[in-house]
Amino acid sequence: MSMDFANIVLYNGLVIMSGTFIILVFMHMIYKKRTPTGIIAWLLFMILVPYVAVFFYLIFGLRKRENRYKKNPITLQKRTQSFHKQNPIHDILKSYGIADATGNEYFELFIDSVGAYEKLINCIKDAKTSIYIGTYIFEYDEVTKEIINVLIQKAKEGLEIKILMDSLGSIRLYFFQKKLKILREAGVKVEFFMPVFKMPFRNYINLRNHRKIYIFDNKKVLSGGMNISKEYFGPNVDKARWKDIFFLSEGNSAELFFEIFASDWFYASGEKIDFVKNDSINIGDTFLQVVPSGPDMSKDVLYEALLCAIYSAKKRIWIVTPYFIPNDSIVEALVIAKHKGVDVKLITPKDSNHLLVNLTRSSYMRELEEVGIEVALYNGAMLHAKAILFDDTSVMLGSVNLDNRSLFLNYEVAVFVYSYKAIADIESWMNQLLHHSSGGLTKISRLRAILENLMRIISPQL
Repeated sequence: MSMDFANIVLYNGLVIMSGTFIILVFMHMIYKKRTPTGIIAWLLFMILVPYVAVFFYLIFGLRKRENRYKKNPITLQKRTQSFHKQNPIHDILKSYGIADATGNEYFELFIDSVGAYEKLINCIKDAKTSIYIGTYIFEYDEVTKEIINVLIQKAKEGLEIKILMDSLGSIRLYFFQKKLKILREAGVKVEFFMPVFKMPFRNYINLRNHRKIYIFDNKKVLSGGMNISKEYFGPNVDKARWKDIFFLSEGNSAELFFEIFASDWFYASGEKIDFVKNDSINIGDTFLQVVPSGPDMSKDVLYEALLCAIYSAKKRIWIVTPYFIPNDSIVEALVIAKHKGVDVKLITPKDSNHLLVNLTRSSYMRELEEVGIEVALYNGAMLHAKAILFDDTSVMLGSVNLDNRSLFLNYEVAVFVYSYKAIADIESWMNQLLHHSSGGLTKISRLRAILENLMRIISPQL
């Protein structure tokens, strides 16, 4: 009898506790002004699996950092050299305090993995004073061993070399750091962003550093979607390797990238580094506007700039993204653009590398198709590139996917390029992707349609 009474008390206690947690989480979401879609998704999750869902919310539901351990906000310095052409994207970013687009003397796009690898190796070999590397994934494989060897050689020559990698993205190196011993012994400083099992009050496992920033001599910058792994580049052609893009800029934008890297490095290591101006930099006519995004920004600047760009487009919006799980506002903006006569195209992998993403994205893609938007499914290896072309005036490149995680959770960096040559190069590359893509999604059963639509419920968490 006493055992039955104890079970009843325990059961009722758990029910009351779970109900209390759900109410507290609901109040937190209301206080944070979460979207109705996000609130409904979390509440439904909590009703179905209350104890698990509350735990997951504490890990994955928190976004902007607010405690005393939070990363300091990034404020990119203003530049005196202004971008004089009128552009709504540039202007809205400037109104949020993002630095003006700055002129660069050189810009080059790399769409093949071999060319990207060779450029990275050459930039390391040609560096004279410093190399700063920030990446989400750093794998230890046959390709990256060569990169490590070159870095060790440059460290022995006396260069200042710092490598920052995300602890979750680079989880294998995080657990087996003995492989980094030769780098550290050569004088290379290696840090992990938000170590998974350290910083118990600082670490939000849901907020990852997805930025890719490679800076050489405070003058040259490589960035884009490529991490350091044989999956992304290498010295030889590999048809199974992911399709991605890299770009090299040389000029004034290096200081902006440096400020982002320095902020991330200080948070991870506690070491403050200062920018040493490179006197050999010349002002060029390739204008780049560097835009950090994530928990270290007080507002969702990049997201709002994207909406502005979509609504302002007059001719075309061509999107390349590996993961297309947008929110309702972006879908609505794209639909309205199509009704205005704008040429809207979405180029995305035929099969994503995540089964859950494959299922969740389909409903959004079908919604675009219903209004006549072209959905092109790339038939080659996994398409991991991220780029959005707006009219003939600008293109967005960087680490940002068109999903909730990139737009609202991860630490990201994007670049808006205002250059006719760069836009022409991106257009040519996108046409190549279209040539190797198939159009239209296959017809599905009603049961599959119901399942795809149900997956929208979890889309805010992806």
